Amino acid sequence: MLEEKNDNLPEADGKLDKNTIESNSLESNVLATHATDPTNEPEAAVPAEENVIAPETANTTALHAITQTNAAESEDETLKESHDIPMQDYDTLSLEVLVNELKNLVSSDKILTFKQHIEEIKKAFLAKYNHLLEEKKEEFLTENQDPNEEFQYHSPLKSQFDTYYTLFRDTKNTHFKSLQTNLKTNLENRLAIVEELKELINPQENIKDTLKHFNDLRERWKTAGPIPKDKYNHVWNNFHFHVENFYDYLHLDREARDLDFKHNLEQKQKIVARVEELVTEADINKAFRELQDLHRIWKEDIGPVSREHRDDIWNKFSDLTKQMHDKREVLFENQRGTEQENLEKKKEIIAHIEVLATEKVNAHSQWLAQIEKVEALRTAFFSAGKVPSEVNEDTWASFKTAVRNFNSFKNSFYKDIKKDQNDNLSKKTALVAKAKELQESTDFDATTPIMKQIQDEWKQIGHVPRKYSDKIWKEFKDACNHYFDKLKEQKNEENGEEVAAFDAKKTYLETLREFQLIGDHKTDLDSIKLHIETWKNFGKVPFTRRHIEGKFNKILDALFEKLSLSKKDTDMLRFSNRMDHLSESHDTRKLDNEKIFVMRKIDEVQNEIFQLENNIQFFTNTRNAKKENSIVLEVRKNIAIHKESLDVWKEKLKQLRNLKTE
Repeated sequence: MLEEKNDNLPEADGKLDKNTIESNSLESNVLATHATDPTNEPEAAVPAEENVIAPETANTTALHAITQTNAAESEDETLKESHDIPMQDYDTLSLEVLVNELKNLVSSDKILTFKQHIEEIKKAFLAKYNHLLEEKKEEFLTENQDPNEEFQYHSPLKSQFDTYYTLFRDTKNTHFKSLQTNLKTNLENRLAIVEELKELINPQENIKDTLKHFNDLRERWKTAGPIPKDKYNHVWNNFHFHVENFYDYLHLDREARDLDFKHNLEQKQKIVARVEELVTEADINKAFRELQDLHRIWKEDIGPVSREHRDDIWNKFSDLTKQMHDKREVLFENQRGTEQENLEKKKEIIAHIEVLATEKVNAHSQWLAQIEKVEALRTAFFSAGKVPSEVNEDTWASFKTAVRNFNSFKNSFYKDIKKDQNDNLSKKTALVAKAKELQESTDFDATTPIMKQIQDEWKQIGHVPRKYSDKIWKEFKDACNHYFDKLKEQKNEENGEEVAAFDAKKTYLETLREFQLIGDHKTDLDSIKLHIETWKNFGKVPFTRRHIEGKFNKILDALFEKLSLSKKDTDMLRFSNRMDHLSESHDTRKLDNEKIFVMRKIDEVQNEIFQLENNIQFFTNTRNAKKENSIVLEVRKNIAIHKESLDVWKEKLKQLRNLKTE
């Protein structure tokens, strides 16, 4: 068959065959030498093996699959280029990773090479994004009861995805618009070449001119470009048929024909040897892609062989093709098994989510745990891998339904507690109003406890609707901070007076150390009381210097010891002095604690007196108790001491209550 030979056909070891190029040159010379010899008898046209319609055999499926793929790739070369790019399992990737993958692909100079990958990314992204959108809408409807408020959701990731995909779509549309125009033009050119080829068989025309015209047609055919894939086989077969007719018309002598057949046989034997190696190739997909290329070379670039070798060489090639196809089917079957395992995993995940959609919990913390479980199951679902394509949509729909049911179940709980949140909002709004009302107050002694109480009440109130949470908290915090900032400023102003009071007390303390009693009870007592009153009039001292009060009390204790006062009077004077100090400091907490302590002591002393009186009755009721013995006398003495102590504690309680009333 007079057709261009494949100068780039690899040897069985993958190297270029230098002899092939030399043989091609030799063949062209033979053609030029013998083409004008009219004495050679024509031999019957031998159609190429691949141009014969094959019967239904075990190899038909494999050959048909390869032919269809080659036809598609001849129409658009980007399909062929994409073979070398691995297809990821995009369903397992997150939205962020999918957008980044799309960005990397559309940034390539050969963006159309990745169109299958980009469409898979689009499918995975939209599935996940639409699922996310449904969840956001359900959350919105749960928290917003206003029918006039429309749901809106903006995702920066979706905007980025749309930008990148629009770039790809525009490029693809431009490409295919140009491709369709070119395919139509190329088809017309190739059909015209076939028509011219038919007309070459003309005995009236000079054979040299005919041969020159034939070579020109072959060059034009070679550069005519791709044609529609549905026309591919028909046009190629038609061209090859008329090339063979012209070949027979030239009446080449048998020697030239044999050289041509020999060359073609060698080329096809090399292809068979290479396919034998591919059968053992570990990467089956890569080997099958190379097999497709070898089929294209066998069909398009290599001519026929002699009848005696035609069936044998074709059957070897066909059988090896079937072996490759069978290995590929085993691979697909294994993949289908893996996909079936993935399907079972996803079914288990969906079943688990369906169970969670029925487990009723009654606390926010428990719902957080449930939500975390569902998120983990969602991640596991997306990471489980592909499932059989025929159940992919149903599986995805079941997953979405299960998650939607869980979200509805969860939202019903939050709808129930929303009323409580609205009640909490009303309570906190009232506290905000109260805090704002008091924030300008200058009566710090009265207002400070109230503001602290308001803050405590705020802490006890639960959550409010999320849309109001930040706003109401800011209003409350600002009002409280405003008041306490003023309180801090006031204390800073008073600090100078407290330092002056400390200096005065420190000086007065030195004077008091020199004070001596004169021995007259009334005069000495009046003097001590005057010292106490003078000390009080100096005012408060800074908190960090309150130790001076302890020094003053020690001096007073020493003076009281020297006075001929009763224990009760002495104790009450000390107590009064200490309570006056607490009252001046406005430390209500310590006053309350002191009151509790005194009341507890009163109870303890009364219990002691009651127990001692019971003991007295035991001794006085015995028959031998003619008179009180020493034990009874001791008990009565203790009762008298406890009663005197009880009077002191009661007097202290009375004084504390008077302080609280004031």
